[in-house]
Amino acid sequence: MCEKNVPETNSIPYYNRELSWMDFNARVLEEAFEKENPVMERVRFLSITASNLDEFFMVRVAGVMEQVSGNVTSPDPSGMTPAELYPALSEKIHQFTEKQYSCLHRSIVPALEKAGIAFLTPEQMNREQSDYISKYFSKVLFPVLTPLAVDRSRPFPVLANKSLNLAVRLEGKEEEEGCFAVVQVPAILSRCLELPASGGERRFVLLENVIMHFIEQLFEERKIFSVCPFRITRDSDLDIDEESDDLMSEIQKSIKKRKRGVPVRLEILQTCDPATKSFLTEMLDVDDESIYELTGPLDLTFLAKFANLSGCESMCFKPIMPVFPPADFWGCSDIFEAIRKKDRMVHHPYESFDIVVDFIRAAAEDENVLAIKQTLYRVSGHSPIVAALMRAAENGKQVTVLVELKARFDEENNILWAKKLESAGCHVIYGLAGLKTHCKISLVVRREEDGIRRYLHMGTGNYNDTTAKIYTDLGLFTCKEPYGMDASNLFNVLTGYSRPPEYNKFVVAPHGMRDFFEYMIRSEAENARKGLPSGITVKINSLVDQEIISLLYDASRAGVKIHLIVRGICCLIPGLPGISENIEVISIVGQLLEHSRIYRFENAGNPKIYFGSADWMPRNLDRRVELVFPVEDSDLKQRAFKILNLLLSDNINARRMLSDKTYVHIDRRGKASRNCQTEFSLLAHEAVKKLAAQDRDKPLRPLHSPHMDE
Repeated sequence: MCEKNVPETNSIPYYNRELSWMDFNARVLEEAFEKENPVMERVRFLSITASNLDEFFMVRVAGVMEQVSGNVTSPDPSGMTPAELYPALSEKIHQFTEKQYSCLHRSIVPALEKAGIAFLTPEQMNREQSDYISKYFSKVLFPVLTPLAVDRSRPFPVLANKSLNLAVRLEGKEEEEGCFAVVQVPAILSRCLELPASGGERRFVLLENVIMHFIEQLFEERKIFSVCPFRITRDSDLDIDEESDDLMSEIQKSIKKRKRGVPVRLEILQTCDPATKSFLTEMLDVDDESIYELTGPLDLTFLAKFANLSGCESMCFKPIMPVFPPADFWGCSDIFEAIRKKDRMVHHPYESFDIVVDFIRAAAEDENVLAIKQTLYRVSGHSPIVAALMRAAENGKQVTVLVELKARFDEENNILWAKKLESAGCHVIYGLAGLKTHCKISLVVRREEDGIRRYLHMGTGNYNDTTAKIYTDLGLFTCKEPYGMDASNLFNVLTGYSRPPEYNKFVVAPHGMRDFFEYMIRSEAENARKGLPSGITVKINSLVDQEIISLLYDASRAGVKIHLIVRGICCLIPGLPGISENIEVISIVGQLLEHSRIYRFENAGNPKIYFGSADWMPRNLDRRVELVFPVEDSDLKQRAFKILNLLLSDNINARRMLSDKTYVHIDRRGKASRNCQTEFSLLAHEAVKKLAAQDRDKPLRPLHSPHMDE
């Protein structure tokens, strides 16, 4: 389905999506500065900003640069042309990286040192530490390192995307001014090397500093003028021919091309000498705006592993421990029986994702289960869901799995799982041409006494047991027949040539979701004009779609109170007089990554609430298969309403977007501190404790011999 046409020039207030994304990453960086956060969590937040920025360069910045080089002159919805956006974006990123390193050196390093943890250079080490790195270099590093000379006969090497390297400027022969070599810092070894230390202190050195200290041993016949670490980031957006007869092979070829993509960023140290900088700039063909001169160390993503340093658990957030079983499944020994009795809701990670895994495992082993159908977008490296699906196929069940091979940066992992599933006897679909399948749904077909019954799990997040521990998501289990019919129809569309049907309950993109949301927003505006109860509360990851934003502005002008919880990109501008003064936007960034999508519409006093996989972006509404579904059980609806209300009451993790596009912390003056994530965890544990107490208080029932009742 083609993307809906929108005006080429801006007709509504609209914030550029790339600049808005940078604001999101800045909010994550604020958490690294936050002194109330444990120091290792601040380290982790800083690493997240670096990882986020890497992906942003590989996809979004690369796209803007390609538009500039392609002389694209049409403006985006914010009114900016690529030629106007690129320098503005570059300036914003340069300012951001300065803040990253200010955070590291002025805030985090002193806090680590206060906790007895420090990074040393070889020059700062005592004799024992110096001897330690000397032995490490000779026994471990030296055999691994490969110096690559660059001269007339040996061209500049093709360096891996995001790899850390050393540029070495050497003395040349008499007729040469000088020459260069490149040494890659081996990624297979730990970037942080712990040194001997005493008195409870912990000391570390970075691998590149060890290599630089002993680098003369690699170039014994040449004088070394300078050594400078550098790192390149490449354009990594895949260009896939989806009409290919072999989509898997086509994607595998594209993944190889990704490793050789055009450089879009060069990171070097500020101390890099001019000759080396000039050499790298020429070899990599990067412009000045793409060069980032940093105080170092380069590539702060290594801090993610460092944040998990053993023995430093007290310097981390208190873990949010999931409850199992969730309160909604308390006392249920048969998961299918539990779902038959009523719909069930789970809230991850406060309630364990194991309940979803158990659902698939139970289906795999149940002799009455005939078929399992499942979508997989991103799964973990050792996925218990995939293992259960393979087990089901081995047990003779008909297992159909749609594995989305085009899930960005998960392509290789998904190809691996697709092959394993096929080997186990599962029928595997590799997604649809032109569309990514992003919906999250499992369908279990079971034979029962009264006929065939379909059991469903639908969610807002991926079937990934690893991310389910740190992403907040919601899931619904049901066996209601209208939902089951819709699920069967959806899978028929995904696996065959069926035309999209008229669904009973489901809202599915790309054929009906845009129209649905537009209708719901217009209905709220009309209710407001009639004086009927109206209101919109939505929690999503990103708000980009121009048409949706325009309708929200119209609803605001009609008097609809709109509450938007948008974690990341928000192109809507709230609080503009006469346009969006009835719209409030908050972003929640905390210990967990807010990932659930919830949509509530007041509906003239009969509120409706939906969960789903879709953000309000053109790609979700027009270029992906997405699923949004209603929550109709009265108890579960009330619980979902309370979830939204608690999210809106957060004043620890939440920031409010102002009409000037800046974000500020929620004012806590005169209010009790409220952290929705810790409160959700507390509620989950309290609900289970209450049920456990009720079980303990039940009167004991003595067991009798059947003859005693005669």
